Amino acid sequence: MVKKVYFLADAHLGAKSHTNSIDVERKLCRWLDHVKPTAHSIYLMGDIFDYWYEYKHVVPKGFTRLLGKLSELTDSGVEIHFFIGNHDIWLTDYLSVECGLILHFEPYIIDIYGSKFFLAHGDGLGDESKMFRFLRRVFHSKFLRKCFSALHPSWTIPLAHAWSNNSRENGGVASYLGEDKEYLVRYAKHKIVEDSSINYFVFGHRHILLNLPIAERTNVVILGDWISLFSYAEYDGDTIQLKQWVD
Repeated sequence: MVKKVYFLADAHLGAKSHTNSIDVERKLCRWLDHVKPTAHSIYLMGDIFDYWYEYKHVVPKGFTRLLGKLSELTDSGVEIHFFIGNHDIWLTDYLSVECGLILHFEPYIIDIYGSKFFLAHGDGLGDESKMFRFLRRVFHSKFLRKCFSALHPSWTIPLAHAWSNNSRENGGVASYLGEDKEYLVRYAKHKIVEDSSINYFVFGHRHILLNLPIAERTNVVILGDWISLFSYAEYDGDTIQLKQWVD
């Protein structure tokens, strides 16, 4: 039996959007237990944590259930890839050294069972908003990261959560905008002009469920979230399916 490849994004663990973030973490661990026997690899496609910042000797408290479960799976031979999102940008090597995860800081193209996948969280791809691009430059600045690290976590962590919650409350999550207005779909259509061999674009970020054909052999897949949808994608070597986890 061919083992499957799984994709999941936007759990935002620690966010106030969750009535009980620990319950969501437990649910995510049960999902990992469920897919473990059939998983060749798992791709966590960004914003798994609502906030993550690694100091040289300090990481955020919490998430012990998930980190332990991920370590258990990698120790058993399951390959787990972890993409940064726009909420958990500031990784260094803790998750790779301690948990055995393969970290991705940029979009990643890979052949899986003969199909070509373009994988990315999705923030900044095709979004022409000047404010978003400005904030992206700020958050990716090495100089500002060093300045941030000079502050005590008792200041930075509440500040980061307040920023995240305010952004979500003011901006919210837009429902599906349509094929012509979804910037990730527009980005994918532009990209296949450059490389028509890509079969699947898989993104997080938008918090919607979408499996849209954009060419004869190319689909755009957006993974939903683990705030209200509890969704993921499953690829068996022939087709990719979006599913919602009910345990």
